[in-house]
Amino acid sequence: MIAGMWIRSTMTYRTSFLLTAFGNLAATAFDFVTVLLMFSHVDALGGYSLGEIALLYGASGTAFGIADLVMGSMDRLGRRVRDGTLDVLLVRPAPVLAQVAADRFALRRLGRITQGLLVLGYGVLTVDVDWTPLRILMVPMMLLSGAAIFSSVFVAGGAFQFWAQDASEVQNSFTYGGNTLLQYPPTLFAKDLVRGVTFVVPLAFVNWLPALYVLGRPYPLDLPHWLAFLPPVVAAVCCRLAGFAWRVGLRSYRSTGS
Repeated sequence: MIAGMWIRSTMTYRTSFLLTAFGNLAATAFDFVTVLLMFSHVDALGGYSLGEIALLYGASGTAFGIADLVMGSMDRLGRRVRDGTLDVLLVRPAPVLAQVAADRFALRRLGRITQGLLVLGYGVLTVDVDWTPLRILMVPMMLLSGAAIFSSVFVAGGAFQFWAQDASEVQNSFTYGGNTLLQYPPTLFAKDLVRGVTFVVPLAFVNWLPALYVLGRPYPLDLPHWLAFLPPVVAAVCCRLAGFAWRVGLRSYRSTGS
């Protein structure tokens, strides 16, 4: 209901909504323009062709866009904790997490999802892959599981703000920063970083591991190939842990004391 209220408010000025959504799409498109500029000088980046990079970029961008649409408002939680306006949400007969997620629901973020889908479509059409039914199913699985993993990071970052109160940039380093990292192949990064986003904050399950299976590429760190089928399991575990962190953080909230 809260999200619907914000959508109705947004659609009252349809031209403004279309312009902001297009602006959001255009702004995120500059990221891929950077990739195109790189490939105007090289034939491969980290051993990957433009189509393969587009597949990684599109899968990560779309998954992150869905999570940003649903949970992107979590980065404003620190402000509510600081000024005590979270108290208003506590007295309403609705889950606080749902209220925070729906607060100022920004439909303009559809522009990021659209841009990610366009790049993903380009990658799917241009990569030299034998598209078996299993490989085809891996693509929507990447998007849905990746969106759940990114959403759990948003929620865990929001839970951290109950104590830090002004830690949105720390959260953004894992959400926006993680999305930028995953847009490029793991061969570009140090092994310690790849280990970190595989075993500590499992962002590699958003697109790297399933996409490398689709592309028939060797896995980083000599990981077994069956890990490509684990993103739904990893997403479920991440959501469970994020939910636990959120409940602990919410129970620790003591308002402003004013």
